[in-house]
Amino acid sequence: MFIAILTYKKPLSEVDRFLAAHREYLAKRYAAGDFIASGPQNPRVGGVIMMKADSREAVDAIIAEDPFHINGIADYQIVEFSPTMFADDSLKSLLQ
Repeated sequence: MFIAILTYKKPLSEVDRFLAAHREYLAKRYAAGDFIASGPQNPRVGGVIMMKADSREAVDAIIAEDPFHINGIADYQIVEFSPTMFADDSLKSLLQ
């Protein structure tokens, strides 16, 4: 399990120019089963993506397709963790 923490390095006007393409990228990765949840940080200084992947290399390949990455809009901090406790069984099955 991985969490990508995005931090914008461009002004919001520049972020907004690539937002539609970024959302298309997100939709593609949700359809592929890679992403579990995503959304903007509050305040809007970046975003967070929770993802399933077999390795850090796979995460890097997925991130490499993000228009925010391609166009230098955001930096990515990747956190890998192994969930051991869950709110309920439906969440556990989703994450494994």
